[in-house]
Amino acid sequence: MTVYFIGAGPGAPDLITVRGLKLVQRCPVCLYAGSLVPAEVVAEAPDGARVVDTASMHLDEILAEIEAAHARRLDVARVHSGDPSLYGAIQEQIRRLKPLGIPYEICPGVPAYAGMAAALGQELTLAGVSQSLVLTRTAVRSSGMPNREDLETFGASGATLAIHLSVNNLAKVVRELTPHYGADCPVAVGYRVSWPDQEILRGTLADIRGQVKAAGFTRTALILVGRTLAPDDLEAAFEDSRLYAADHTHVLRPKS
Repeated sequence: MTVYFIGAGPGAPDLITVRGLKLVQRCPVCLYAGSLVPAEVVAEAPDGARVVDTASMHLDEILAEIEAAHARRLDVARVHSGDPSLYGAIQEQIRRLKPLGIPYEICPGVPAYAGMAAALGQELTLAGVSQSLVLTRTAVRSSGMPNREDLETFGASGATLAIHLSVNNLAKVVRELTPHYGADCPVAVGYRVSWPDQEILRGTLADIRGQVKAAGFTRTALILVGRTLAPDDLEAAFEDSRLYAADHTHVLRPKS
């Protein structure tokens, strides 16, 4: 018996990995976050499978389901949204599985920022502009933030920021990043990216808050901030990668 922590991707049912889908299709128990995992994914569970939406359950209740499956030697598909290594709350589950001797494996998934970059139709790392992507969030009721993991610290780097779970803190995001990026810095906010009701707003630190307020986004949104979000405006600052330069040699393209 094994518990498989599976990343279902950002929302579109065909963005789950082949491995993840095959695990869902063969596990007789499926525990999934119903508010974030599409119904089409868990519909792939085998006939007669125990399929449980854990959205309203607390950790002890979820562990009780896993322990019951373990007692019956039934594999469990524990399906999370995006990639389970990012804000997936899997480590607290793993911490309880280990002393119980319950085996587990992790199946990665397409993270939200990758789904949003695809929806925007662009790359998030541009030579000469930003070669770093910072995945972060702001403090909310569920969890605080460690010392020095604050927007001002990350903003000082000038890197592209992917800010999760923070659309309700957008005023704070704008206030703390504007001194580092400038009020004209491009921002994109993606709501339920890759779902049928996906919406993406594009603006700047100066106007994005008004757009989000008018759209009524209060959850399930990702905020991207950085100059890479407007590649057409960068011109000379946006360099071609050296990787494909005609005069760049490497082991697969040696100097002739």
